[in-house]
Amino acid sequence: MVSLVAVAVILLWGAVFQLPQAGAFKIFPSDASLNHQEITEIAIVTKVAAVCRDMATAQGKDFTLPANSKLTVATVQKACSSSNSVLSKANFKQAIVQISLSNIAVDRKQFSDAHHFDNEAFSDGRDLITKGIAKVKINLKEGDYVAARIKLGAVTHSLQDFYSHSNWVELGYAGPYSDLIKPDIPLTKTADSKTATCKNCVNDNCNDNILPEILQNKILTSGYFSLLLPNKPAGKCSHGGLLDATNLKDPNGGINKDDVNSDHGSLHLHAANMAISATMELLEHIRQATSETAFLRLLGLTQISALVFAIDTTGSMSDEIAEVKKVSINIIDSRKGTAEEPSEYMLITFNDADVGLTRTGDVDKFKQQINSLSASGGGDFPEMCLSGLLVALTRAPPSSDIFVFTDASAKDPELKSTVEAMIESTESTVTFLVTSSVSSRRKREVSDSQSSSSRPMSQSEIELYRDLTQVSGGQTLEVTKTTLSEASTAITDTFTSGLVTVLQVARSAGNAGNFSFPLDTSLSSVTVYITGSSLVFTLYSPTGVSQSDSVTDGSLGSIQTVGNLKKIKLKSNSQTGEWSININSTSSYTLRVIGQSSVNILSYFVEISRGGHSDSWGQIFTRPSIGQNATLFLSVTGGESVTVTDVLLVDASGSNVVNGSVTSVGGTDYLVSLNRIPEGAFGLRLKGLLNNSSSRFQRQSSNNHKGSRITVTAQTQNTITPGVPFSFNFTVSTNTTAGNYTIRARTSNGFSVSVPSSLNVESGRSAQGTATLTVPSITESGTDVTLTFEAEAPGSTDLNYAKLRLIVSAASGRFSGWYSFSMCLSLFGLSLFI
Repeated sequence: MVSLVAVAVILLWGAVFQLPQAGAFKIFPSDASLNHQEITEIAIVTKVAAVCRDMATAQGKDFTLPANSKLTVATVQKACSSSNSVLSKANFKQAIVQISLSNIAVDRKQFSDAHHFDNEAFSDGRDLITKGIAKVKINLKEGDYVAARIKLGAVTHSLQDFYSHSNWVELGYAGPYSDLIKPDIPLTKTADSKTATCKNCVNDNCNDNILPEILQNKILTSGYFSLLLPNKPAGKCSHGGLLDATNLKDPNGGINKDDVNSDHGSLHLHAANMAISATMELLEHIRQATSETAFLRLLGLTQISALVFAIDTTGSMSDEIAEVKKVSINIIDSRKGTAEEPSEYMLITFNDADVGLTRTGDVDKFKQQINSLSASGGGDFPEMCLSGLLVALTRAPPSSDIFVFTDASAKDPELKSTVEAMIESTESTVTFLVTSSVSSRRKREVSDSQSSSSRPMSQSEIELYRDLTQVSGGQTLEVTKTTLSEASTAITDTFTSGLVTVLQVARSAGNAGNFSFPLDTSLSSVTVYITGSSLVFTLYSPTGVSQSDSVTDGSLGSIQTVGNLKKIKLKSNSQTGEWSININSTSSYTLRVIGQSSVNILSYFVEISRGGHSDSWGQIFTRPSIGQNATLFLSVTGGESVTVTDVLLVDASGSNVVNGSVTSVGGTDYLVSLNRIPEGAFGLRLKGLLNNSSSRFQRQSSNNHKGSRITVTAQTQNTITPGVPFSFNFTVSTNTTAGNYTIRARTSNGFSVSVPSSLNVESGRSAQGTATLTVPSITESGTDVTLTFEAEAPGSTDLNYAKLRLIVSAASGRFSGWYSFSMCLSLFGLSLFI
């Protein structure tokens, strides 16, 4: 038996020198091997190409892929969107990334036999797959497409590992093992615990170490794996690899096909191609079990986001309500039948004390709800605006568009930090259309016969709304009743298909700036938005031609002014190169340059795990730690040959803060190492070259992020029983401000959750609390519940959030250990949510 000291030495050696890891199809690309990410992407793009061809044929349209070219995300996306105008041009890659991140994160369950089909765990592995498929179907039925992608990614990892870790390929089968996705068919001809399956390798040659009688009788087996002890039954095959301790017990040598250098590496490509076919078969199985619309949304071919209107319905809005309804209907109609048509519509109404919510997928029914609105009641000036916005952010799907109509300041400004955190975590875009700042009308009698004071909103009150839209990449427009419709028309460019952000900055009052931005060959319909009052600017083209703000229709563009917004629509789509704009203002202002392009960026904070089973990373759902290093997963969409030169974290004013170190993980996907997370809000800016040319491009995330110095951990299981209160402990810690930390929790379903209102936390110490979640007894088994925790420092000096995804099950789930969700240290990833 190998000593624990020897094992420790091996582990340390492997960690220091990054030795090959035992485990699954690799995460990082190497030599001629295919990794999980590539296998998943190939399967999805191939299946999607077939689906788009079927749709085009059914509609009598042509579907054409580039001749003599391999299928890629870009080529398939282009062919699909060209053959059908309602297919999305932006979300296909995002769906693949979300599925792939979940797939990769499963390797964090390093010692789960079932997740990797190790140790002949065929029955348990098949149960994981079939139960996961069932949950995907439930998520699709409920319209929770992000949850469906997360579960699908986990299922595909286990399914793919079967072909690398078992002897299915060696048995000579020509196609996938279809019974793995069918729960009711018994698995046959699997080796029992006493059946010998392997013999010793000869001179390190393991190509024929599976016993002949196993192959002849087509008996299914898989390799045993252990990091510490050689605990495999007599005569069994090992997984293989330097860190597999079962190799130290006869029969030695493994049978995995994780890469070309594995013990059975000569069969790696065969196993990888089988895994691709099996993943496609799984996708087709899901397609047949659900509607075509749901399947298209699952894979990002149509929108999964919601269009949300949060509307102030107090009496002071009676003059505006008719125009608000008209503007809302116009926005709805502008997206109907296009690639930007949402999957769901939500209406939030708010006033002095109440917040109402209605939601539907029926656009005509939603328009009726909008048209039935009326304004009444009220009495004091501020309204529950942030409470209404918080309901929208909590209940709407990620990446939704939220429009807020109000004429009043927020009655609940204490929710600002919470709303900011929810905007970050959902990546939704918030646009405020505010009328009260330029028109003071609270002189009428309200329903309770009270008359409220008449005053415009102060700049500090409006600044609250500006701060929130800056986080989300939206706009705060200060308009009048007569210009409200004009303002909504002016911002239609901000929700067109294929929209990208080239530059986004915000400056405080009196802070002039000269900003440059490159326009590349892929950009069209470029528009510059400037919000602010008492400002002047001059725009300069790459050839030195200039146009000032006083020239409404000049050689460079046409300028439209609505309230505090100036919109500059550039006239030429061919003037690539370095543009610049000089802005002077006596008040705060924002600048945003947008355009349409297939080249964009997706980014997620992730945590990398290096261990005995395999290297992996998983998305983290929390703010990263201020002053500490962090890692971003970055994907560049729409470009087959992109050279990334710089990845920067920039503060809200546009100054460079942190340069990232970039490592390719295949295709146009990268891991970006950051040596620190800065103080304050920051965005991501990417610079590079397009198509192996000198055409420089720049993209910036439209939403901002923040770091934190707060950490929260929780110990819980991943399943909850309907109707039964579910309690678990959580811990809050910090290394800075001591005092009473405000604690909040909410769920995406509106279920009841209780936590202590505060915890006293000492600097460098931690405090523990108990959370109790109650799911209604009528909740369907398989429903996902996203639980969001918040801990806010005294004086609102720091706040962080973390998300925990739980699954409703009629039968109580087994304890699954520590689910550590760190508000600072990024302690968990997607794999913990499956």
